[in-house]
Amino acid sequence: MIKFLDLKEINGRYQKEINDAVKRVAESGWYLLGEEVREFEKEFAEYIDVKNCIGVGNGLDALKIILRGYIEMGVMEEGDEIIAPANTYIASLLAITDNRLKAVLVEPDINTYNIDSSLIEVKITEKTKGIMIVHLYGRNAFTDKIREICRKYNLKLIEDCAQAHGACYKDKRDGSLGDASGFSFYPGKNLGSLGDAGAICTDDNELADICRTLGNYGSKKKYENIFRGYNSRLDEIQAAVLRVKLKYLDEDNESRREISKYYRENIFNPGIILPGCFDDKSHVWHLFVVRCEERNKLQRHLSDNGIQTIIHYPIPPHKQNAYKEWNILSFPITELIHNTILSIPSYLLNQGSTDKIVSLLNKFELNEM
Repeated sequence: MIKFLDLKEINGRYQKEINDAVKRVAESGWYLLGEEVREFEKEFAEYIDVKNCIGVGNGLDALKIILRGYIEMGVMEEGDEIIAPANTYIASLLAITDNRLKAVLVEPDINTYNIDSSLIEVKITEKTKGIMIVHLYGRNAFTDKIREICRKYNLKLIEDCAQAHGACYKDKRDGSLGDASGFSFYPGKNLGSLGDAGAICTDDNELADICRTLGNYGSKKKYENIFRGYNSRLDEIQAAVLRVKLKYLDEDNESRREISKYYRENIFNPGIILPGCFDDKSHVWHLFVVRCEERNKLQRHLSDNGIQTIIHYPIPPHKQNAYKEWNILSFPITELIHNTILSIPSYLLNQGSTDKIVSLLNKFELNEM
């Protein structure tokens, strides 16, 4: 079986360094808000090229705390609107609605799977206070058009970078393009920890200070609480592991690009729609996602031949029971994507494995009409 993602193999390449890092923390006797977190925050801020990085418990918390920070700053208030892509993972929208803000959904561009910037402006009202872009599957979602819209209407731009560690727009990394950004370091991410972890990045010092306080029970000084905050802190062990893996992130992303390029140059089955990519720096290929009208049949075909695949994601947010009030809404492009996508293995594969996957995809036959 060719696994979709073998985390043991991924982390095994750095096992000694990871073991040393974990041992260092264990022997230090300091497990929260210590030196490892401070150093990781510094190193990741330098990597993204922002002034501030705040470690938090996970990617959802990162986005949720950013929006809560803007509420505490008086930039937003309950009932305000945040524009977001309709085809994102539900966490992006939970961050909005958990803050009692209204998520306004916009269809994606079928060619990029990212929010269609040409459809944003018509959704703006007097209640709109921000746009959340999601760099889905590892592909940069930022455009000059989105920047212009934010400037024109004085909107905050929040980046969901959960899948885009290291991706770029021109010469700037994702995470430094908007007013604030949230990262997830879930184990399967391009930069993954050994558990849940996340971070907030921003050049806004006031926002950074509030977010750091919110993540620590709303407290700057022990037992004194400024806000009704959260318990969302990056722990020392995860920070130490992330420091090890950050050193290899660009190298790992390049490996993903090479495999993705091989797929795009060698899969020629007309029944399988491949992702496009015009700028190698703009995509870090967190996922290699194909589309097929007979997605379930294709998945069975690959599984029967020893290839593990995953559907990211089978149900769009507006069709989830969690958002019953949206179930009557129609987003045809979003629904098309969610009904036809399939993620295939695209990392740490040898030539034999990639050739097998390519061969199986090329041999797949759609049912005749």
